[in-house]
Amino acid sequence: MRKGIIIFSVFVLVLLVAVIGYSAYQFRDRHSDYQTDLTLYAPAASIHAGFSKVDLTPAGFETWEDVDGDSKYDPEKGDRFVDTNGNGEFDAIWLAGFHNSRPAQSVLDKLWARAMVLESGDISLALCVIDMIGFGNDEVIATRKMIEEALPDLDYVVIASTHVHSSPDVMGMWGPSEYERGVNPAYLTKVQEGIKEAVEKAYAGKKKAQVKFAVEPNRLEPLVGDTRMPMVADAGLKLMQVIDAQTGQTLGTIMNWGNHPETLWSQNIQLSSDFADPWRNYVENGIPISDSLVAPGLGGVAIFLNGAVGGLMTTHPDMAVKDPYSGIEVTKQSPEKIQAQGKALAKITLETLQDSSLTLHSSLDLGIRARTIELAMDNSLFQLAAFLGIFDRGFVGWKKIRSEVSAWFLGPATFVHVPGELYPEILHGGIESPQGGDFQISPMEVPAIGSRIPGQYAFFSGMSNDMIGYIVPKSQWDVKPPYTYGSNERPYGEINSLGPETAPKIHQEILRILEELPHRVK
Repeated sequence: MRKGIIIFSVFVLVLLVAVIGYSAYQFRDRHSDYQTDLTLYAPAASIHAGFSKVDLTPAGFETWEDVDGDSKYDPEKGDRFVDTNGNGEFDAIWLAGFHNSRPAQSVLDKLWARAMVLESGDISLALCVIDMIGFGNDEVIATRKMIEEALPDLDYVVIASTHVHSSPDVMGMWGPSEYERGVNPAYLTKVQEGIKEAVEKAYAGKKKAQVKFAVEPNRLEPLVGDTRMPMVADAGLKLMQVIDAQTGQTLGTIMNWGNHPETLWSQNIQLSSDFADPWRNYVENGIPISDSLVAPGLGGVAIFLNGAVGGLMTTHPDMAVKDPYSGIEVTKQSPEKIQAQGKALAKITLETLQDSSLTLHSSLDLGIRARTIELAMDNSLFQLAAFLGIFDRGFVGWKKIRSEVSAWFLGPATFVHVPGELYPEILHGGIESPQGGDFQISPMEVPAIGSRIPGQYAFFSGMSNDMIGYIVPKSQWDVKPPYTYGSNERPYGEINSLGPETAPKIHQEILRILEELPHRVK
């Protein structure tokens, strides 16, 4: 009896040690040597800029037959895959967004890494936007290290995502089931190498440049829907066009707007960058009707920089999108709908940049402020995902992860970068303290971030240098009944958030770096 107790106790001890060891390994800091604390400024000087794009579209993945048409791979319902390599396993590309077990069946349009490198005086920075749902801070850091090795003179690299919901899972949570990681390691490497290549090409292609900025505040409002009270959207369009100073040709265009690229919706099983694809194509190449161009393109490389999309900003299936030339309204989620949306977005973009009163800048100052921050991961589902290896995410302390906030300016324009899906009311104002909220407190994320962004043109980029999910105002946080605004169901957003302290922390850190921007006119 005593021997049995001893054996059992040893077994329990070994099991406990194994669990502790496994936990320590899973939660280890992947980049313990990394910290960003950057403050740089260069007085006004000639601008040099380069743009590039690199194809990130997966190739060689195995396809499948969706027998019952539910866009979910379920062999028990007769779904079957084509075993191209004969290994007996489904070597799929799992699509990110909406739900698990959504493997790609084909390619609708290409996915890209699109990069800009800017240089003024002795400071240079890179911005690379990828057609992914998000890119974790650990992957951002690993990619930056690759870039730094190739381009040691580059001062700062921003890696942002368009947040498209028809792209491969590069974060882990959209695999074949809720308990299986959805990332293809070889494809993740392809993405990192593609970002590096895009930045290198943009750096190598730098030319003396001129820059103009523009804002269209209202015309894009019909193309985005707010699906959670209060009704606040980041619907304004902010534009930056970069032109070759010698030839007058466009090198690239930054198009900043807040909306989920998920117009194709949850039944789509084709790889796609959603409305971003036709929007960028039409801005670059022009808008054709029959055999003629009704609107000439700008040329260069167009980059869609997504904004504040929490709340939830989306072109949902009940919203019709009107083709601005044919007048035809498309409601059904389809390739035709994203074409109509892209055409509408491009038309407004091209018309806005035609304004002859816009100032063309040849010499501007450049400043950067970036900081590593720590965020509490209070979401128990996220913690479990990290423990199971669904997330490959390091921790820097007990339930704390590394992330980053940054801001930079080029003359009259300031760019703010936040690591997730910010609720637009935190950016623009309008936070409420509704009855039924879990905390019943006054709004904490005040003043609005937008009111503190200096300069004439305020660009805001979500999903930048990390992807932490939704950033929900604490006074609107709602997981317990009674629910806000008289709803019978809990609102969406909190389930994919780190926790209720995320928004106050992000708000505080952004205001801090905006105050610390060097030599900035307030």
